[in-house]
Amino acid sequence: MGGDQSTTTTTQPAAAVPAPARSRRAVLATSLCAALACAFVLSAGLLLAAAAGGHRPLQPRAAWDRLSRAQQHKAAPAPEPATRASSSSPAAGGDGGGWSQEDEDEGAAPAPAPAAAEEEPGEEVEDGECDVYDGEWVVDEAAGYPLYDAAECPFLSGQVACRRNGRPDSGYERWRWRPRGCGARTRLGGAEALELCRDKRLVFVGDSLNRNMWESLACILYAAVPDRSRTRIIDDDASQYRIFRAMDYNCSVEFFWSPFLVKLETEPDQTRALKLDQLPTMLRRTMGANVIVFNTGHWWTHTGKLKAWDHLERDGKMVEMAGEAAFNRALRTWARWIDQNIDPSRTRVFFRSVSPEHKSADWCYNQTQPISNGTIAPWFPKDLVTIVERNIKSMRTPVTYLNITQLSEVRIDAHPSVYTITREGKPLNTTQRQQPLTYADCSHWCLPGLPDTWNVLLLDSLIRPTSNVDLQG
Repeated sequence: MGGDQSTTTTTQPAAAVPAPARSRRAVLATSLCAALACAFVLSAGLLLAAAAGGHRPLQPRAAWDRLSRAQQHKAAPAPEPATRASSSSPAAGGDGGGWSQEDEDEGAAPAPAPAAAEEEPGEEVEDGECDVYDGEWVVDEAAGYPLYDAAECPFLSGQVACRRNGRPDSGYERWRWRPRGCGARTRLGGAEALELCRDKRLVFVGDSLNRNMWESLACILYAAVPDRSRTRIIDDDASQYRIFRAMDYNCSVEFFWSPFLVKLETEPDQTRALKLDQLPTMLRRTMGANVIVFNTGHWWTHTGKLKAWDHLERDGKMVEMAGEAAFNRALRTWARWIDQNIDPSRTRVFFRSVSPEHKSADWCYNQTQPISNGTIAPWFPKDLVTIVERNIKSMRTPVTYLNITQLSEVRIDAHPSVYTITREGKPLNTTQRQQPLTYADCSHWCLPGLPDTWNVLLLDSLIRPTSNVDLQG
């Protein structure tokens, strides 16, 4: 279900552009000196900025490309585990930064920029428009996948750490999404992902599937950091606010728990009110982020004991409303808040489409291969998808739609199934694994795994101009 359970590689620099035949050596020497001088000046400027206590300015990708041609990424010393900050830390209650100033080391130089990843033979980069959501899953034989080992990610939650919970197969970790006609756009390594996140604050807001995506990106970045002692993790007990920070890259990746996007509040009489015209106060803390990724959907379909609210409210009054109408009202409230509070010149807004479940006809239990043929049974109400897309289209603020639903539907093999944990935080025992109807998790995704691809597509979008929302149904 969609609910929650609490529980460098060294790469070669890009080849230099050939100089004209005449004075070839002189031009190359001059270019190299200029590049090294540029790197020295940039480093000196960044050191002065750090000493002054200010934040480093954003570095466009063009600057990274120039530096990566002049400087080869060096191997890092033996890494150390990430440092955890308790939820009682002042950082957890900040207004968006999410870390304490004492974490900063005065005069610390920024981490070096890595060279771009090599392209797979026959997969040339194409600059033209292409649909990154139309493609196929291929096994990556170039040792590029998985992008990290679960053992390298000490903060990976037990709910999705499938190998740690006893899953015997690992093939689900090695599939890479290859869009048709898009060249090598999805061949993004951890070092490149880390560089794309330099000087950026990325925020995920939504349910446990967005937390699944947050964990994926945090693990990708953590595994690529040269000095892991220079990372911080803040994790509150209820997993309602989590942050990963790579200090040498001035990068933070945050998660805020908000499964409905609108406010769910417990009233004095202990009833739970879903307030369709109010957003959670914490949403103000996301303002100023460079990237915000929203999602909602699963919790709106829960019924019976899984239903999270007792009644709906609007204008401070209890209202009766059909589920679809309530969902539409909530999305209108969210869209209006975005249009009124988000500066699109500073913040890229994304909305991730619904993450598919594999239950009933398409059951994830005992599945080890993606669906290769046959019809995939629809499960999520089409009307709710239409409501999301219609509200996004009506917004003044550009929103990029991460339409991961269809490419994820065939990954029936990528769920935890019975290799997850109980509500008490313990891996299922042998008896419980023999009761998949009760215990199999066919909603969340194993890590490493499918959400890594979602993040690759997210990062690919960051290096391209903001486009109109891409709605493909």
